[in-house]
Amino acid sequence: MRRRSLIVFIILCLLSIILAACELTGDANQRTDISDAETSAGSGADGLADGNDHVSDDMPSDPAQDSPPQPYTVEATLVAVGDIMVHNPQLTAAYSVTTATYSFDDNYVQVAPILKTGDWVIGNLETTLAGPQYRYSGYPVFNSPDELADALVNAGFNILGTANNHTFDKREDGVLRTLEQLRARNLVAVGTNASQEESEQIQIVTKQGIDMALLAYTYGTNGITVPENKLYLVNMIDEDRIQADIAKARELGADVITVLLHYGNEYDRLPSKYQKELARKVIGWGADVILGSHTHLVQPYEFVETADEQGIPRKGVVIYSLGNFISNQGPEHDLPLYTDVGVIFKLTIRKHYPEETIELGVVETIPTWVHKYRDQTKRHYRILPLEEVLSERDDKWLTEADYKKLDAYLQEMTRHLHSMAVPVSESSD
Repeated sequence: MRRRSLIVFIILCLLSIILAACELTGDANQRTDISDAETSAGSGADGLADGNDHVSDDMPSDPAQDSPPQPYTVEATLVAVGDIMVHNPQLTAAYSVTTATYSFDDNYVQVAPILKTGDWVIGNLETTLAGPQYRYSGYPVFNSPDELADALVNAGFNILGTANNHTFDKREDGVLRTLEQLRARNLVAVGTNASQEESEQIQIVTKQGIDMALLAYTYGTNGITVPENKLYLVNMIDEDRIQADIAKARELGADVITVLLHYGNEYDRLPSKYQKELARKVIGWGADVILGSHTHLVQPYEFVETADEQGIPRKGVVIYSLGNFISNQGPEHDLPLYTDVGVIFKLTIRKHYPEETIELGVVETIPTWVHKYRDQTKRHYRILPLEEVLSERDDKWLTEADYKKLDAYLQEMTRHLHSMAVPVSESSD
């Protein structure tokens, strides 16, 4: 009986020790996640427990715990250009008889350093990469060598809009192979899709911690019918679709939404009423940046102030048309003046912490000109940044007459681009 009592006593002692250890362990675990409320409560007569785990109201607080997060800002740059086209004379110029290969790298040498200052570098690919089996061709049915994509990567592009009126020039095969070739080079293609599932996805490209959603749509495909059961191949301008895509992009956490719109009237220097109305709607639906193309002439940019469906003010920036970045077009072919002029559109985007708000910053416009010339062997194409070329004035392929023309181009394009830059409200025309 005495032995049994001793055993019970030993068991009770062991249980007491285990329970005490559990209580100590529990306190320690709570202290690893001490809340702000707990740090101000205090404990015991001195306001301290176990040294400095709790701080009373009478004690000075820890500045690191009481002070709000320090504000800071990150920024990234959007760089965008207009139509990237390859007409038949450009195909001839890019071909080497010696190597039986194509190269378009020379087209972009002078502008590549500017393009590479961007984080998101965007262009409108107004041709297809359908492959040699379809024969390479320019207007009216475009098909370019894959080496064009190589040149665009080398020049600094990382995003290409593929929704335009020449998207379906080589039908479904052209759409699919173009996507395949661009993706093989890590180029983001926006506006065409290989499947219905793809068409329902939102592409978000993150740079410097800023998430940008990219959407692209075209007014049509030059009368070439997209099969009814494969409408997903090309994103058409449909207001309900655009509004829904923008809402989806916001739900996915996009900080900035950029929309590429292929619309407007060819060879118009100013945006139509429809262009302006649609741009304001798209910004009201939640877009921040609109990049226009199709007119083959540079149109102005402007900041638009409007409101969403709840009446909450919104502000965005739209450049109605970026013009021709490279093509064979120009007044020497009885086309309108400035069809050989484009623009590099640069926009600084800032994200402010801890609020995580977005600010559309400084816009910079850099007018460009497509220089077409011949050396002793063949024709050449290159894109020249006007201001830089005029400031240096040491290009062996440019004459004094060229410089005089380019000076006039620069002055006119600078005036033209900024002619609508003052913010306008929804009631303004």
